[in-house]
Amino acid sequence: MDLNTSAFRIVQQTTSKNEDGKRTLAARSGGKVGGPARANKISSVRRKEIAVIASRARWDRKETENL
Repeated sequence: MDLNTSAFRIVQQTTSKNEDGKRTLAARSGGKVGGPARANKISSVRRKEIAVIASRARWDRKETENL
């Protein structure tokens, strides 16, 4: 197999469409249901706690990346 054929096959494999479309759609539909259900289940105080923890994690990571 020559170099051009090999390169063509590699490009075809990396740019081909996702064959796992059914699994992707199922995961997406599950996430669309689960997110709002979790938001309704958690109290506003708990949501704020989670948001504060996430914010601190983001800012701490940015400070260490700049060093």
